[in-house]
Amino acid sequence: MHFPAVLLLFLALFPTALTQTIEHAELLIETTARISDTDANYICATIDWWPHEKCNYNQCPWESSSVLNLDLSHPFFAKAIQAFEHLRLRLGGSLQDQVLYDVGNLKTPCHPFRKQKDGLFGFSNGCLPMDRWDKLNSFFKRTGGLVTFGLNALHGRQKIKKQWRGNWQSSNAHDFIKYTISKGYQIDSWEFGNELCGTGVGASVDAELYAKDVIRLKSLIGQLYKDVDPKPLLLAPGGFYDKVWFEKFLDVSGPTTVNALTHHIYNLGPGSDRNLISKILNPEYLDKISYTFGNLTQTIQANGPWASAWVGESGGAYNSGGHNVSNTFVNSFWYVDQLGMAAKYKTKVYCRQTLIGGNYGLLDTNTFIPNPDYYSALLWHRLMGRGVLDVNSNGSPYLRSYAHCTKERAGVTLLLINLSNQTEFSVGVKSTTSISLHASVKPHHKKRSFLHGLKQTVSWVGSKASDAPLSREEYHLTPEDGNLQSRSALLNGRPLQLSETGDIPSFSPVLQDVSSPVSIAPLSIKFIVFPNFIAPGCQEV
Repeated sequence: MHFPAVLLLFLALFPTALTQTIEHAELLIETTARISDTDANYICATIDWWPHEKCNYNQCPWESSSVLNLDLSHPFFAKAIQAFEHLRLRLGGSLQDQVLYDVGNLKTPCHPFRKQKDGLFGFSNGCLPMDRWDKLNSFFKRTGGLVTFGLNALHGRQKIKKQWRGNWQSSNAHDFIKYTISKGYQIDSWEFGNELCGTGVGASVDAELYAKDVIRLKSLIGQLYKDVDPKPLLLAPGGFYDKVWFEKFLDVSGPTTVNALTHHIYNLGPGSDRNLISKILNPEYLDKISYTFGNLTQTIQANGPWASAWVGESGGAYNSGGHNVSNTFVNSFWYVDQLGMAAKYKTKVYCRQTLIGGNYGLLDTNTFIPNPDYYSALLWHRLMGRGVLDVNSNGSPYLRSYAHCTKERAGVTLLLINLSNQTEFSVGVKSTTSISLHASVKPHHKKRSFLHGLKQTVSWVGSKASDAPLSREEYHLTPEDGNLQSRSALLNGRPLQLSETGDIPSFSPVLQDVSSPVSIAPLSIKFIVFPNFIAPGCQEV
């Protein structure tokens, strides 16, 4: 092979080796007021109903990860949930509107899902036995899970083409909820149906008919929980945002019927798309979903200000996710960016599809070992508090930035995401409460920045509470061996690995003097905690 050919091959495989550059960027964090607040348990993950026969693109990645057959005794599984203290768990998915509950006067035989050509999504109706429900609730109690359960909203309806008509038959749900209460099981929220709004996915229900049935469910819950506290929330519709449908639903259902509007996001397209990675690393592509968040926010403000917004299901790529993409490090760029963006648009809860199952599970379907996104989620949960702060940047669109009040302690946590494969960013950070801040400034004569007096090489600066040196905490996530499709993540250069007994590794930060420059390497993610950052907007959180 001639030298020019060798050089071209080298540059293709290692594009950053000879072309890495450093760019300066300045961030201004609005610390005087919050732009929104998330729920205290913002991170949520789903457990689906798909049996092991669920296949896409000649792959069958679900194994035994269903509500009905998931191994609740696996030691790694319990510890993965307990690490969040109170992880939100949404039980639901495409097959939930075919689930019957083996309780009360159910006259249909209780059998698992079976392949059925003329069935919805290619499967027959399935059934949840109460002994399985008992085991699930015992597990949730032991692990601290906060449960959202998706009810069957098609029971009793008739299919006319794709749309389902007729009134919802509530008796089976009534008996199921009654049984749940009688056993003392704590359900945080009940959700009505899955992806039935708008044109639906597989099935759809008219907005007015659906709204009237939600009113009936609200009444049913009110009656059954009359003498029970705490009372659960009611969520709907659990599908893709459709402006006309959502507005009609809110208008008909009326004030205070639903506590939250749940919507689904699969903005990366099908899991078979060979361009998944390029989409994930394209800031313009990632920005497109902001229109959905913004439009839903406007719909709620105009038609249902009593309700909050939840992302009830989001897996990035649909049809089980992308093989060797959705379960690898590169997917964390999409995931943490989604968490940051959704929070800015007043999203209270964000449910990841899935906790386990498919290609997009936070945990490996067979081994229960965490995939990289699990650690991204856990870092977010432990560092990013409820209060969301606005961030202005003059940097490249490949540098993504989000800021929150630090969780359960003073200060601000900044999330930096570097989507560039060849640019390291040197970042100057300042807050709007800059009167009490001190800065180390190096002059820059090319142009005046939008941050008066703050130049491009400024490091983070915080309040000077004492003469003792101030430190910031840095949590830097990178892929093992620089491979974006690695199933292993490094935290500050060290592999994140379970112990032999399945204990989650500790997250030890690197401490940096506040006067040192902030930087983020190409294709990496960094959480930075500024414990002494003055943030009046965080005082009420």
